[in-house]
Amino acid sequence: MSFREILRSIFINIRENKSKVFLTTLGVIVGALTIVLVMAIGEGSQASVEEQFKRLNVGTLHIMPAFGRGERTNLKLGIDDMEAISEEVPSIKSVGMMINGNASISYQDVSTTSNVAGVMGDFKEINNLDIEYGEFISEENAKDKVVVIGSDVAELLFEDIDVAEVIGEKVILNGKRFEIIGVLKYIGSSERGFNPDEGVIIPYEVAKKYITGRELRPMILALAKDIDHVDSAIEEISVVLQKIYGSKSDKFMIRDAGSSLESARSSASTMTLMLLSVATVVLIVGGIGIMNVLFVSVKERTREIGILKAIGARKKDILCIFLFEAIIISGAGGIVGIIASMAVMPVMEYFQVRAIPTMFGYLLAFGFSVLIGTFFGYYPASKAASLKPIDALNYE
Repeated sequence: MSFREILRSIFINIRENKSKVFLTTLGVIVGALTIVLVMAIGEGSQASVEEQFKRLNVGTLHIMPAFGRGERTNLKLGIDDMEAISEEVPSIKSVGMMINGNASISYQDVSTTSNVAGVMGDFKEINNLDIEYGEFISEENAKDKVVVIGSDVAELLFEDIDVAEVIGEKVILNGKRFEIIGVLKYIGSSERGFNPDEGVIIPYEVAKKYITGRELRPMILALAKDIDHVDSAIEEISVVLQKIYGSKSDKFMIRDAGSSLESARSSASTMTLMLLSVATVVLIVGGIGIMNVLFVSVKERTREIGILKAIGARKKDILCIFLFEAIIISGAGGIVGIIASMAVMPVMEYFQVRAIPTMFGYLLAFGFSVLIGTFFGYYPASKAASLKPIDALNYE
C-alpha cells in the first residue's frame, strides 16, 4: 500500500467514528492543556521570584536575632554592633541598620496604616532604593521628624495632588507631625518584611522614640564588596559577633539575599515539577484510552484487515495504518490542548494567577502527546499486523 492509501484509510476510519475519536482524544487534550499551563505557571513563578529579588543586591546580608522553631532570643543588636561590623569586616563596603513597626499616617482627612522603617547608615544603597522626588534621610536630618514615603502611600494620601509637589508637606505619623522630604520610586515587589512601596522611612532614632518603643528588634544590613566576597563577609561578621557576644553569638542568624533567591527558585522549580508529573499522569491515562480504543478497533476491523492482507497488504502496511492513526489522534489532541491553553491563560490572569507561555511548553506538550500515542498505539497496531489472513477473514 502507498502512504497516500494508508492515510486515506486512517481518515475514513476517523470520520466514521468521530464521537469515539473525540472521547479518546479528550484525555490527550486535557493532558496537553495541563502541561502547557503548568509550564506557564512555573515560568510565571520564576519571573515573580526574579522580580521580587531584583531590587536587592545579591551581596546583601541580613544580620538579625534567630527566630522560628524555638530559636527566638531576647538579644538585640545595637548601633555599636553595626559600627564594629563596619570597622572590622573588610569584605563589606556598606552597612546600615533598620527597625520597623506599624503606625497610622494621615494627611488632612485621608489616613491609613503603614509599615514604618527606622533606618540609619547606607540603607538606601544596600536596598537599591531610588528617589523619585526630594531626597533621602542623611546625617544632617537623622534626628529630625522627617519622612520618606513609598509611591503607593503617596498616591493614597495625595490622590488629588501632583506627587512632585508633596515635598515639604506635613503628615501625621502616630500623632506626630512629620515633614515629607522624599518620595521613593515605585518598585513593584519586595522581599519578605518591609515593602518600600507601601511603607514610610524615617530616621532610626526618631523611630525608636515615636514608633517602636521597647518592642524594637533591630536588624543590621550589610553589602558585600561583590558576590565573591559574600562567604568571607559572613565568616568575618560571625567572628565579630563571637567577639562581642561570646557563646551567645549563635543566637544571631546571617542570611544572604543570594541564598534566599536560590531557595525561592528551587521552591518554584519543585512546584513546577510536581505539577508536571500530574500532567504526565493525565497524558498516560489518555494514552491508555487510545490503546483501549485501538484494541476495540482491531476487533471491529478484523475482517477488513483480512481483506487487506488477502489483496496484498503487507504486515508493515497494517502496522502503519493503526500506528499512524494513534499518532494522528494523539497529535491532534496535543494541538487542540495547546490552543485551549491559549484561551485559558487570560482567565488565569483575571484570577491573578501569573502564567507566562513558552515555546518550550508548547513543544513539550505536543511532543509528549505524540510520544504517548506512539507508545500506546504500537502494541494494538502490532497485534493487528500479526493477524493471519485466513483467521481474520473467518472472524465473526
